[in-house]
Amino acid sequence: IIKNIFFLLNYMITFKDLYEASMKEKYSEQLQSIPKNFIFEVAEYLREKKNMASKEEDFSDIIAKTKKQFENAVIIFKEFLLRRRKKILGLVLIASGIDGGISKQDYDNMLEFEKSLFDDFMRCVEVFEKKVETGFSTSNNIVRNETIVFKENVDVFIGIDGEKVGPFDKGDLA
Repeated sequence: IIKNIFFLLNYMITFKDLYEASMKEKYSEQLQSIPKNFIFEVAEYLREKKNMASKEEDFSDIIAKTKKQFENAVIIFKEFLLRRRKKILGLVLIASGIDGGISKQDYDNMLEFEKSLFDDFMRCVEVFEKKVETGFSTSNNIVRNETIVFKENVDVFIGIDGEKVGPFDKGDLA
């Protein structure tokens, strides 16, 4: 009786709730606001469904339906998380772009571990951009002079500096 009262006092997520959250995330461009304990609730729901589906009692329709519902819930939840990660990556690209910012609401709609993921991605993008900038600034100073021997006749072509080069005969050095 106490367990049943405790269950009634604590809202448990249902398959319908998970499905609706997934569809809302799928059909919205923005990252959707979800309860802070949503992941915990889904984990608890999946644990309960798995326990019910794994009972070795007589193979009834209820057990079969529970197994199928568990399998579907796992798939829906994985798709839900994938959609959220894709949106977070999109927000990273927006934040690292020319405008350089995302809305406070987008950031607030992230769960704590998603905020951490976003911040980690932003640090990676900053490191990448510094490497690119460093590469551009040092690549202009590098001059490579290598001698090559032509093994066959080569007609005029355009070099990497945009100037015409050649023609070259077999055995020429350049």
